[in-house]
Amino acid sequence: MMTLRQFSKRPENIPAIVSWYLADLGEARGKQEFFTKQAPQRLKVLREHALIESAVSSNRIEGVTVDQKRIRTIVLGKSHLRDRDEEEVRGYRNALKLIHEQTAKLPVSEDTILWLHKLAKGDIWDAGKYKEKDSDIIEKNPDGTFRVRFKTVSPSKTPAYMAELIDLWNDCIRERWVHPLIALAAFNLDFLYIHPFRDGNGRVSRLLLLLQCYHLGYDAGRYISIERIIEQSKDRYYETLEQSSWHWHEGKQDPWPYINYVLFTLKTAYREFEERVGQLRSPKGAKTEMITAAIEKTLGPFRIADIQTECPSVSIDMIRQVLKKLRESGQVVCLGRGQNAQWQRKIKGIR
Repeated sequence: MMTLRQFSKRPENIPAIVSWYLADLGEARGKQEFFTKQAPQRLKVLREHALIESAVSSNRIEGVTVDQKRIRTIVLGKSHLRDRDEEEVRGYRNALKLIHEQTAKLPVSEDTILWLHKLAKGDIWDAGKYKEKDSDIIEKNPDGTFRVRFKTVSPSKTPAYMAELIDLWNDCIRERWVHPLIALAAFNLDFLYIHPFRDGNGRVSRLLLLLQCYHLGYDAGRYISIERIIEQSKDRYYETLEQSSWHWHEGKQDPWPYINYVLFTLKTAYREFEERVGQLRSPKGAKTEMITAAIEKTLGPFRIADIQTECPSVSIDMIRQVLKKLRESGQVVCLGRGQNAQWQRKIKGIR
């Protein structure tokens, strides 16, 4: 809300790199409809893959992990869940499903934000409720010591800050103080610093980022997991958050490091989207293409489990089948035996 307050004064200068990102994203959005009409059936595979990756990655960023072998069952199934971590992964899936299916009916409002938190956190006692105690952002050092990375808004002020944040967002989108994507990143930044919940703030921030992207017509997150891209660059994510936090309470922070990061993340999602659509020759071969692409990215020996981490929507049996065919064609070699055997590419480029 402090960042959107800054932008209500209509900043005179926008960093050049931000302008470049906005131009690239505008071009990507222009191509979006072409790609989605080109291969609607093929995109079903990408949507399923992104759903699984998003539910797993967004939770894993917060230290919530589940058995790799149960990922498809947890995210796509309806079976009994074994523990709290599995409940949170499925809860995030439920929140994603709500956003995907009811985008137009979900305004950016306090009710929506509380609802998303309740879904993502499941049956925990304070799901869907603002925090009741201070919840500063604490960093634990390797030696066991702690430091406060950022002092969040107090519980007594949280409802007022959230109400103002939402009002500022709606005013900014209506009056165009800045480009809507800059406003989106600014909203995300302010939400994380208000830190309205005892737990689950990061996950709700990513759900809101997705919802707001859809409202603005940027749909790559339906097919490429933005959460997975954030997880893969989480060091930079936390670094830019901290850089943009200095003097936030006084309204004198520099929001551009974090805004740059968000725009770069969206640009990466669109680049992957275009690459993935180009790879999918048919719905039948889509998962094979995903496995092949994951193998292409390996730089040395890898295990089947490594490929499954990259392709959580694909079964181990299918990964084995693809590796068998690649070995028969001389493109990969198996370096050992047994379940944990390592593999390696023999040539550059699998295709």
